[in-house]
Amino acid sequence: MSDTGSQPLTEMSGMINQPELLPDSLQEWISPYNHPRGDLDFQRRRRDYIDIFLPLYRASIVGDWEAVKNILDDNREFEDLLGYSITEDKETTLHIATLSQNVKLVEHLVDRMTDQQLALQNKQGFTALSFAAGFGNVGIAKVMVQRYPRLLKIRDEHDSLPIVMAALCGNPEMVAYLYDENKTLERDGLTYDDIHTLFWQCIKADLFVIAQSYVDSALEILNQNKEIGFPERDYARAVLYIFAGKTYAFKDKKSWKNPITWVTMRPSIKESVATKLLREIWKRVLERPIDEIDDILGGSYPFQTLFLAAEKGNTKFLVELIHGYSDLMWKTNDDQQNIFHIAVSHRHESIYNLVYEMGSFYNIVTRLTDKHGNNMLHLVGMKAKRNSNEDELGAAFQLQRELLWFKEVNSTIPSYSREENNNDGSTPLELFIKNHEEMVSKGEKWMKGTANQCMVVAALITTIVFSVAFTIPGGYDQNNGFPIFLRDAPFIMFVILDAISLILSSASILMFLSILTSRYTQDDFLVSLPKKLMIGLTTLFLSIITMMVAFAISFFVLYRNKFISVPIIISAIAIVPIFLYMKLQFPLLVDVYRSTYGSRYLFRPKKRVLFYRNPRF
Repeated sequence: MSDTGSQPLTEMSGMINQPELLPDSLQEWISPYNHPRGDLDFQRRRRDYIDIFLPLYRASIVGDWEAVKNILDDNREFEDLLGYSITEDKETTLHIATLSQNVKLVEHLVDRMTDQQLALQNKQGFTALSFAAGFGNVGIAKVMVQRYPRLLKIRDEHDSLPIVMAALCGNPEMVAYLYDENKTLERDGLTYDDIHTLFWQCIKADLFVIAQSYVDSALEILNQNKEIGFPERDYARAVLYIFAGKTYAFKDKKSWKNPITWVTMRPSIKESVATKLLREIWKRVLERPIDEIDDILGGSYPFQTLFLAAEKGNTKFLVELIHGYSDLMWKTNDDQQNIFHIAVSHRHESIYNLVYEMGSFYNIVTRLTDKHGNNMLHLVGMKAKRNSNEDELGAAFQLQRELLWFKEVNSTIPSYSREENNNDGSTPLELFIKNHEEMVSKGEKWMKGTANQCMVVAALITTIVFSVAFTIPGGYDQNNGFPIFLRDAPFIMFVILDAISLILSSASILMFLSILTSRYTQDDFLVSLPKKLMIGLTTLFLSIITMMVAFAISFFVLYRNKFISVPIIISAIAIVPIFLYMKLQFPLLVDVYRSTYGSRYLFRPKKRVLFYRNPRF
């Protein structure tokens, strides 16, 4: 064939490879998708487009069914009006109505549409069901699926099903619904790649129950195709890496539904689905050669997944991995730090506590140093790396936690390591003092500010209740000097509560004064200052309560015979300051109590988690 004759064919071939160069009619002819009819704008009937399709678009996007109905009824000459695209991206009226999130509008449109119209796709291959899946509107999805279930199998330009779109957008309710609807399609509608993708997206979206079901589906396929490995190396690496960062997903659920739990006062513990899923995946990974397992746990550096879990404090994740591969406890990163060094640097006591379950290896782990010559106590002496738990605490409580860490690690490492110098020539204690000076300053400032404010309130209460002790309700009998209501029980109660309030407020002042005159050394923040603050806040709180109760009782003393409603109303109002104080200051008292007394259970827990049972592998 001559060059001249082949030129048109060459040009046509180039246009087919680039569909955007073809006319609209030919683009639709070669498109792999079920596009709607070309919109009127492209058919050069601009007036019809403006008069019909623009109003239809506006009515659909706002969910106005009456307006949509009028447009459809007034333009019956367009037999396939709902089959036209009304945007440049080839979206139909149903696509736009789905964006409005109006279920009633979608119901009315679906009633008027054929199955072929329901299955129309836009330029990206998205059906209206794909839109609903992305937005998570289960009600709209139900309307479409009940009418035409085959919508579940229509794929977009990424070869993804609507359920994958729902998982990508993190819509758990939608994924659960589409999964139930897809159960009948699993064998002929979901490929192995679909299952892989859905499993992956469900893990990312925290849909662990559904992810577990896809693991089961994958295993069924494996039984028929032994050459396929599940999970594949890249998937396994990615899934384990995501799991390593999801500390919250592995928290066990406590249940009080069983009557026995109320008798024993111990809730039943239900293992999280994420833990079960991780165990199943890890079991499959462990069937591989050791070099491949190490590669799966790696990333940009060796054992990246392992150390990410240590940084995030994901104890359950690490425990499950160590159950099947105990040598992971000894793996080190580029700084020659193992997971226990990382746990100490990030102050994750739950991971550090695993050291106590290592038997004789305990003494070896605690004396190891990294490439900078830092032992574990050096790492405690440094500033703690970002920890979300510490961000919630004030400087004084953070310093108290740091001191607890230093004290604990100091008691566990060999005596010679306590005075050991790192490569910079610093001992652990020198590092601790140097790196916590700013925290001591902030803690002192916060303590003094809190003590000053509370002492003003305590002093005011003391002044009030002291003066009331001599200006009692009803006054004194002029004949004998005794109180007029001396023989009344409410009056006696008033006097007792007034005296208690005076004593408590005075004790509170002494506690806050003791805080203000403290030396503010680092050791003071461990027990002394927190305990004084807790006692001061407690006595102040109780003095406020007794003062307000005494105030309410004084009205019962004066008005109980004739105007009983007056003391009742005043008593109800007197509760308001108590609730305000509980709302504003009681959380601080709880924090101080937890920090001071709850911290004693941070280390050396009685319950073993690492080797308390036989591994499940």
